[in-house]
Amino acid sequence: MTQIIPAPGVLLIADPFLKDPNFMRTVVLLCEHQDEGSFGFVLNRQYEYTLDQLMASAEGMPLPVYYGGPVQVDTIHFLHRYPEKIPGGFEVIDGIFWGGDFETAVALLKAGEIEAANIRFFIGYSGWSEGQLQGELKEKSWITSKGNRKLIFHKDMNAIWKDALIDLGGEYGQLINYPIDPQLN
Repeated sequence: MTQIIPAPGVLLIADPFLKDPNFMRTVVLLCEHQDEGSFGFVLNRQYEYTLDQLMASAEGMPLPVYYGGPVQVDTIHFLHRYPEKIPGGFEVIDGIFWGGDFETAVALLKAGEIEAANIRFFIGYSGWSEGQLQGELKEKSWITSKGNRKLIFHKDMNAIWKDALIDLGGEYGQLINYPIDPQLN
């Protein structure tokens, strides 16, 4: 299977042998890709604190926050499916938007006007400088795939990496059984 060219909405699925602790067995949704660099969020790493523990404006909302990546871990970002209600977002793939007015999103959640299952919060993000992601793709650190709502808003964070590989079919489904360190086998 040929690699899909990086672009917004493409998933980067960590190769089973990728040892970088920030990205081991992760799936990253690319939100932006340009010659100058790339930007996205790790979809399958939950952060140790909930939204209400990180943001005073989210008091009483113990929603999970995901570790988006190792860059600017003092910032909170979000993906959602409410472009008509949350202004200012950018469409990443059909029906999924990155960002927008944060306070509006929190107010809508508090009022019960949007569902928590259709919004994901991230602390930090994953970023690559010019040429860095292309180099990692050449080294086969990542397997690429088209993003989809099922994986981006998966109900079981621990199944995202495996399901992303299974969705690719064929030999990729076998990768889920590979040990993290084959030398220990």
